[in-house]
Amino acid sequence: MTFGQLIPAPARAEATQSSSFVIDASTTLYGGPGTGTTERWLRTTLGPALGLPLPGGTEGADNSLSLYVDGSLEPEAYRLTVDADRVEIRGGSGAGVFWGAQTLRQLIGPDAFRRAPVRPGAEHSVPAGVVEDAPRFGWRGMMLDVSRHFMPKDGVLRYLDLLAAHKLNVFHFHLTDDQGWRVEIKRHPELTEAGSWRSRTKWGHRASPLWEERPHGGYYTQDDIREIVAYADSLHIAVVPEIEIPGHSQAAISAYPHLGNTDVVDTEALTVWDTWGVNPNVLAPTEDVLRFYEGVFEEVLDLFPSTFIHVGGDECPKDQWKASATAQARIKELGVEDEKGLQSWFIRHFDSWLTARGRRLIGWDEILEGGLAEGATVSSWRGYRGGIAAAKSGHDVVMCPEQHVYLDHRQDGGPDEPVPIGFVRTLEDVYRFEPVPAELTEEEAAHVIGTQANVWTEVMEHQGRVDYQVFPRLAAFCEVAWRRLPAPAERDYADFERRMTAHYPRLDALGVDYRPPTGPLPRQQRPGVLGRPIEGAPPNV
Repeated sequence: MTFGQLIPAPARAEATQSSSFVIDASTTLYGGPGTGTTERWLRTTLGPALGLPLPGGTEGADNSLSLYVDGSLEPEAYRLTVDADRVEIRGGSGAGVFWGAQTLRQLIGPDAFRRAPVRPGAEHSVPAGVVEDAPRFGWRGMMLDVSRHFMPKDGVLRYLDLLAAHKLNVFHFHLTDDQGWRVEIKRHPELTEAGSWRSRTKWGHRASPLWEERPHGGYYTQDDIREIVAYADSLHIAVVPEIEIPGHSQAAISAYPHLGNTDVVDTEALTVWDTWGVNPNVLAPTEDVLRFYEGVFEEVLDLFPSTFIHVGGDECPKDQWKASATAQARIKELGVEDEKGLQSWFIRHFDSWLTARGRRLIGWDEILEGGLAEGATVSSWRGYRGGIAAAKSGHDVVMCPEQHVYLDHRQDGGPDEPVPIGFVRTLEDVYRFEPVPAELTEEEAAHVIGTQANVWTEVMEHQGRVDYQVFPRLAAFCEVAWRRLPAPAERDYADFERRMTAHYPRLDALGVDYRPPTGPLPRQQRPGVLGRPIEGAPPNV
């Protein structure tokens, strides 16, 4: 591999001589203070892939890999130096060292992405040179929805590996929704005993006549969550949990009917939802509901050390609140203007609650409606507009507009695209996504703390379907999130496409079931399953 085949492309990469460093059975590994996670990763991941032991060595020895934390670099920056005798990775923190190791892995070649050697005894060389790099954003994320279709724990751990390989550092874990509650809460066991299972599942878009007539579900025990969080931490990935309130809550209400608007709807008759769309059954604005969810969040905070806790806040229909005497009395009691004010009260309550415990609330951009909570951060999903409004008012923003980085949207307009949803968003479209709107001032733009690609799994019934929708587009997204690129129209997509020819074999080695450049394979197609394609270019809102 050469420096010109890296994804994301680094800020500086320079070949220094015609020689290369050869990694073999006698190559040693030295890890300085603060580099333990990378040292362990190299021994447990890179070593087995190449069939090499990488024993401990002394600092500066010949035929060695050496790792250092260098305070002169920015925290996630790294400098990778390769000559004929040794490899040195310096990072501004343990994370920077780790990202440098990901670059080293790419330079070794696709064999470095396997779990066992395919060419035992073969030499593996790295071209001599220097790579210097640092990320543009501190939040480089992917959201995975495990409510619509549950992904077992091993699949989640695998996705953490895939994020790390692409230098992404935030895993937004969408754990609850109408279609299933996926995290064990010990004080409320029915959330998973009843709320994690549905009797059947819509097959395709919600307008499809097809059903999968078998139960679907599952959940993560608290020890599963601890394992996922610890594994992510070893990869320098923060796991941000999402617990949806006050909408997208039918699974919770079906398990504990008093959580719903009982004076409007027979909540005892509700079951975990088996189809898709915006659900009318939302949480009741009562003190009992607040106490219930405070208990939920207490256990969530014990499991997730993330500074940010996502509370959803999106797509909360107000019809039940309008019809509910209890909700109307609460509006009057609080002195808020209307049902939007009631939703704002809900979010503000948990903003204060989380702030008092040293955490920060983040929610979808509907939390702007009725007034934004003082400390809230906004996930801007309906377009740029919500993020612009939040940034202009001094709030932090993660840009994830559906028109650009919703990876459930189809990748091509052809007839063979499986269960086509939404606008066509090609690999090139994602590569030309710009997270920071030009209309923001420099001070306002500083509130855009990062960007995220979102993966909603209504029509992704298993891991292979998730792979197909996510890749190769996540490779384009990772470069947008990592590197300060030219304006969208000026980006060198031809160069990126050229580098992708080297990246596809890495994905093959990792076992990623990506969409081939020529279109879906026969087994990736879903003929006869209804989608909801939207024609034309998406609006830039």
